[in-house]
Amino acid sequence: MAEVASTAPSAPAPSQPSDNITQYANQAVRRSAKRTREVFAADYGQNSALQKPSQPAIAPPDPSPYDRARRANIASRISSEYADVKELPAVLAQKQANAQAGLAARRKKPRADEQASDPQMAQMIAGISNKAQSNGASTNGTSMALTRIAGTAGAKAPPNAHGPTPQRNTPSTSLVRKDTVRSQRPQWHAPWKLFRVISGHLGWVRALAMEPGNQWFASGAGDRTIKIWDLASGTLKLTLTGHISTVRGLAVSPRHPYLFSCGEDKMVKCWDLETNKVIRHYHGHLSGVYTLALHPTLDVLCTGGRDGVVRVWDMRTRSNIHVLGGHKGTVSSIATQATDPQIISSSLDSTIRMYDLAAGKTMGVLTHHKKGVRDLAIHPTEYTFASASPGQIKQWLCPKGDFMQNFEGHNSIVNNICVNEDNVLFSGGDNGSVAFWDWKTGHRFQYEDSIAQPGSLDAEAGIMSATFDLTGLRLITGEADKTIKVWRQDESATEESHPLAWQPTLGRQKF
Repeated sequence: MAEVASTAPSAPAPSQPSDNITQYANQAVRRSAKRTREVFAADYGQNSALQKPSQPAIAPPDPSPYDRARRANIASRISSEYADVKELPAVLAQKQANAQAGLAARRKKPRADEQASDPQMAQMIAGISNKAQSNGASTNGTSMALTRIAGTAGAKAPPNAHGPTPQRNTPSTSLVRKDTVRSQRPQWHAPWKLFRVISGHLGWVRALAMEPGNQWFASGAGDRTIKIWDLASGTLKLTLTGHISTVRGLAVSPRHPYLFSCGEDKMVKCWDLETNKVIRHYHGHLSGVYTLALHPTLDVLCTGGRDGVVRVWDMRTRSNIHVLGGHKGTVSSIATQATDPQIISSSLDSTIRMYDLAAGKTMGVLTHHKKGVRDLAIHPTEYTFASASPGQIKQWLCPKGDFMQNFEGHNSIVNNICVNEDNVLFSGGDNGSVAFWDWKTGHRFQYEDSIAQPGSLDAEAGIMSATFDLTGLRLITGEADKTIKVWRQDESATEESHPLAWQPTLGRQKF
């Protein structure tokens, strides 16, 4: 108890010394805070202060980290995207100066200064450009934009060091002149001339077919007859009667002694050329049959007509294997080949359909034509085909039907086309015009009007059917003046006597 009593609190000290201690402590805290603000006032320790720093007056004038990062970003973008096009070549610069001078002379009122949408960004870009120019001019007093760096004598020259040359693989090609598309020079072909006119039909000659031995050809016409002609002499060998309406399609089998015909009487007939009689009928079409084609490797016959379907027949059993639908109009032409697409059909509904023969379904539809497609032609050696409609001839690539090019210049209703192995495409118009084209380039090297038979009407000028013989040296056309005309190349023509009338353009038009 005595010890406890001895440790009792003594009397309080005077108040002045304690006030001095408190004052000294407050001053020390204030000095520490002031020092802290001096050290960390530049970024203020917050993310928001990096963008809009609420800095005191004592803060240093250096830019904030956000401003420095933004400047570095803009400088990097300008350097990577516009390094190759900072300065125009002398030719383009002079042309641009002349254009601006002419534009300024034509202006009546001075144009007001354009204001940037972001003044801060514009000022930043201008500062970076001025800095780059000062660095480039500090070496020899000239810009280093188009000069080779010292010590790189074997390096590649700058892209536009020698004028406005085409450039590739540059970071930005927005101001670079594109490569010029040079047209392919077409192959020279001798002009074709008419050398024989065969008369004998009493109606429009609507169908032609060559014999596999290239000795004779068959023709079908509006007089409901099929006539067999000798190719060498043009004499009539045989006349087949049996159709009760216009004969529209003919085909001769390369493996059998058969001739197939179809007409507007809904009939598809198979003729035995040994007995010259009909041995089979293929019944099924609901309206006139306008076209037929034989498969090159299978015993299959394809027919099409006004009912809008392509019917595939077994040649021997007469059974209907497939009914290929999809068209909404008359089927005007059918082409067959041994590889996919094995069946290609065109229609007056402006479409071309490619069929899978095994599945009996459509592989693809081509809708590029604006009007009804009237004929198809498959190249004998290439994997391509062409289609014709009024005023348009288009070339396609198999098997997907990729568009290749247009044949421009036959401004009429193109009724039929055919192509031979020498890359000559023939097109015949409804007004009697004939055109010959180079298959590779689409160049029309000959265009003329067919000579009508004396005594025929002007309305009877028209090419109704056409085909090349198997050698490609003879062209046979069936016309509306009831004649068959045979064409051949001018053997005396040379490149000097008939020069190629070809005018190249800077680029091919896209379609």
